[in-house]
Amino acid sequence: MKKILIINGHPDKESFNWALAKGYEKGAIMVEANVEKINLIDLDFDPILKYGYRIPHILEPDLEDAVEKLKDADHIVWFFPMWWYGTPALLKGFIDRTFLPGITFKYQKGKVFPKKLLKGKTSRMVITSDTVSWYHSLFMKKPIINQMKKGVLEFCGIKPVKITYLAPVKDSSIEQRQKWLHNVSKLGEALK
Repeated sequence: MKKILIINGHPDKESFNWALAKGYEKGAIMVEANVEKINLIDLDFDPILKYGYRIPHILEPDLEDAVEKLKDADHIVWFFPMWWYGTPALLKGFIDRTFLPGITFKYQKGKVFPKKLLKGKTSRMVITSDTVSWYHSLFMKKPIINQMKKGVLEFCGIKPVKITYLAPVKDSSIEQRQKWLHNVSKLGEALK
């Protein structure tokens, strides 16, 4: 049975991201996947990596649990909005505090690149935005995708990383949102 981990990085429990995450979860449960969830707003942790990697920062119990779920998952599905062409601060803080040397990657003496400790896992990012796709691609050069896909997930060995970019959300109709919810639920059923 495939182990799915859903990570919801939106701090507002009434946001469209939460509805999308629930839709994906329902789809995955329908095909009897083993589903775990992490709603970042429910975790108790300091999101600031105060000393970088110079001084180890002890993980709070919620982060220890999250790390175990990350290590145990086969497929990790991220739900978050694009704010200022980046992730919400809560998600950035979670990554800073959990994607650490010895947990998701390991420095190797004499080598330029570290060892990737999350090899064998796959991922999908479901990103909501008010920026139309063509502008995000052509003019902004997909900064959030480059940061998360290349700079975090693939850096630690997660491949492939698929993208679902939903935009613009702000002025979308109820029909459009229902279509997006249906499509994300189908991704859950396909375990993608």
